[in-house]
Amino acid sequence: MYLQKFSYAYGEPVCQGLIRTVPEDFIVDEILGFEPDGEGEHVLLKIQKRNTNTDWVAKKISQFVGVRQLDVSYAGLKDRNAVTTQWFSVRLAGKEEPDWSELNCDDYTVLEHHLHRRKLRRGALEGNRFKITVRELEGDLSSLESRLNLIRTHGVPNYFGEQRFGIDGSNLEQAEAMFSGKRIKSRHKRSMYLSAARSYLFNLYLSQRVTSQNWNKAIPGDVVMLSGTHSFFSIDAVDEEIKHRVEQFDLHPAAILWGRGQSTAHAEALELEKQIFNGYPEFCEGLEKAGLDLSRRSMRLMVTDLSWDIDSVKKQMGLEFGLPSGAYATSLLRELAQTHS
Repeated sequence: MYLQKFSYAYGEPVCQGLIRTVPEDFIVDEILGFEPDGEGEHVLLKIQKRNTNTDWVAKKISQFVGVRQLDVSYAGLKDRNAVTTQWFSVRLAGKEEPDWSELNCDDYTVLEHHLHRRKLRRGALEGNRFKITVRELEGDLSSLESRLNLIRTHGVPNYFGEQRFGIDGSNLEQAEAMFSGKRIKSRHKRSMYLSAARSYLFNLYLSQRVTSQNWNKAIPGDVVMLSGTHSFFSIDAVDEEIKHRVEQFDLHPAAILWGRGQSTAHAEALELEKQIFNGYPEFCEGLEKAGLDLSRRSMRLMVTDLSWDIDSVKKQMGLEFGLPSGAYATSLLRELAQTHS
């Protein structure tokens, strides 16, 4: 029911390829964005893991230190089938700091450790740096260069990745069942299903804006977000100043992350919101009853330091780029090629 193709900014890609043939084909490094305090009851751990689940590493850390798993946190989940460098925090709660080298194993290694005053919270990152290899490329490889230049200049639609929705949309089906009264005991699963429903609504709206070719342009009554912040405001008309600021990437049109509260969009933008969201009352009502507050997310994702190497003989492509926290590498990949593992 929920499986569908969201619109492409640069047309449906004409190439196909494989990703994650080995974990080293998908390398992710977290950019923390702040310096550790050097003191405090928490320890920040920089860990490199390979082909390993983030939650599983957090559990191993809690067992090693002898603290509750709630005392171990991380800024974001990272792909299992990959080589990732990410930060964890551990609340020592009066315990003596252990020899972190004894935590190392074949699956993960502690690269750095620093005392810190505060727990590491979800999303508390500047961003992530990616190094991705796409293999067994087929199709019109000559199209990739022009698409990459467009992405470098104009960015891509800021879709939530398909992995958020579960295999064959299973997380969305579970969200629908939960909103219909099914009891979900696991807090983690409830959170996952809520995120899936909210992300799906966002993607639906964004997809319509992409179809209308105004995902990266303001329309009357839009809500726009100040670049590099979570500050946003609504506009009445698209005057020359707003148009210029959007073209210069100082402002980005922003779509709803559904929740409690009143949308500040109006005019054309509000009518489009109603058109999309009125078709999913069970999701909208369920998210509100769950206590989520309405928020906004930029519809445009700017990619930093994008470089590439396309080898037509080996039929593979190497990509390196940076993305802000909360963004998905698959939002870039989907504009280049139809990829599968």
